[in-house]
Amino acid sequence: MPIYVYQAREQEKSCEYCRTSFELLQSMSEESLSVCPKCGAAVRRLIQLVGMRVGQRHLLTDKNIKDHGFTKLVNEGGGKYRKI
Repeated sequence: MPIYVYQAREQEKSCEYCRTSFELLQSMSEESLSVCPKCGAAVRRLIQLVGMRVGQRHLLTDKNIKDHGFTKLVNEGGGKYRKI
């Protein structure tokens, strides 16, 4: 389940909880919140970046890819690809 971030629409009419922002674990099928669960002020869901990284470069070596049954194609230009 994703974690969504919400923030008050109007800073003056909000509590400390929703003024800065708060996180809420919700199912993707659930409706987004429209009011703060603590003070009832109007809130909006913020768009957040997703952080992803591949920390172990050795996982993407040609040998490792081949050992796990995958095929790597390298673009040689002109619509031609070389299989590694």
